[in-house]
Amino acid sequence: MWSLITQEFADSPAQAKIVRFLLENGFGVNEEGRVVCNGIEVPATQIARVLGSDRRVVDATARRILARPQLKEVFLKIRATPDLSRVAESLGLSVITVLPRNAAEKGIVGAAVRVLTSHDLAIRQIFVTDPYFAEDPRLVIIMDEPLPQGVVEEIRRLPQVRQVTI
Repeated sequence: MWSLITQEFADSPAQAKIVRFLLENGFGVNEEGRVVCNGIEVPATQIARVLGSDRRVVDATARRILARPQLKEVFLKIRATPDLSRVAESLGLSVITVLPRNAAEKGIVGAAVRVLTSHDLAIRQIFVTDPYFAEDPRLVIIMDEPLPQGVVEEIRRLPQVRQVTI
C-alpha cells in the first residue's frame, strides 16, 4: 500500500507530506472530499497550518485520494484510536516501550507478548508505529498492573530488541 501511495504522490512532495500526515494520525477523507477524524471534519486550514502548507493543497490531496479507488477505500474507512500511553500514569496503567533492532523483522510483537503472558500480565493496549511512517518505530504496550521484577530484563534480552523503557 505504501508503495502505491509513494508512486501516486511522487510528483507532488507537498501532497505526499499531507498523505503521510493523514495516515500517521488516522485521518480519513469523506465522500465530500473533506478530511475527517472518526467522521468529524478537520478544517483543511488547520492541517495546512500544522504542516506549513496551504489549505488548497490539503483539498487537492483529498480530491486526489477520492479519485483513486484503492486509496479511496482506505481513506473512507480509516479510524483513529486513542493512544493510552500518554495518559497511562493518570489512569494507573503501566507502559513499556520497546525499540526494535530492525522494525522490518518479524516476530517482535509476538516475542514481547510471550514474555508478558508468561508472567500472567493482562495487556490493555498494544500500539506499534509503522516503520514506513515513523523515523524511530516502536512497540508500546500498556498494561493494567505494575511490571513484576525481571520482566523488563527478559524483554531486553530478546534478540529483536535494541532498547526498552518503562
